[in-house]
Amino acid sequence: MGNERDRETTEKRLLETVGQMVADDGFEKIGINAVSAKSGVSKILIYRYFGSLDGLIFAYMRKHDFWLNLSMECPEGEQLLPFVKAMFRRYIEQLRTDPVLRKLFRWELTCNNELIAQLREMREKSGLEMIRKVSQRTGHTPQDDAVVATLITASATYLAMLSDTCGVFNGIDLSSDSGWETITRGVDGILDKLFQ
Repeated sequence: MGNERDRETTEKRLLETVGQMVADDGFEKIGINAVSAKSGVSKILIYRYFGSLDGLIFAYMRKHDFWLNLSMECPEGEQLLPFVKAMFRRYIEQLRTDPVLRKLFRWELTCNNELIAQLREMREKSGLEMIRKVSQRTGHTPQDDAVVATLITASATYLAMLSDTCGVFNGIDLSSDSGWETITRGVDGILDKLFQ
């Protein structure tokens, strides 16, 4: 039991170290030696537990990606619209409050490797499953619901990344809670019309 607990503690420390390093310098500057030195964990254990530096980074990304950690429980009837609104609100809130997630998306946009391909494939599978479930309950085609979900998700992601360097977009203050509340109310309005 002690070894399992030690492994859990060590893995947690490594994942926290990766998160801190990404927050400080982005994904591009992470190296196995730097992770080992900063975490105090030997490279041997990093390889044993995660297979490679890419495996460690993938584990971090997997743990923190909103769509991969979304519960696939999907209510029916009158509870569906509030559920979908809350889902997008949680996504927007996570984007706003998690600078590492924003850096993950920037990194994802600037490179294309096996790690990114795996993440995209998993995220795509998760997203399509949620769209399928929502479409079954709304009677819309999955393609129609996918378009709306894509536009909301892509817009929110872009605006959150932009907010790090640009304070205002189309007159909406991206640096304030009130600006983001305006955006989420707009998303709610789009969803209200879609679900009519």
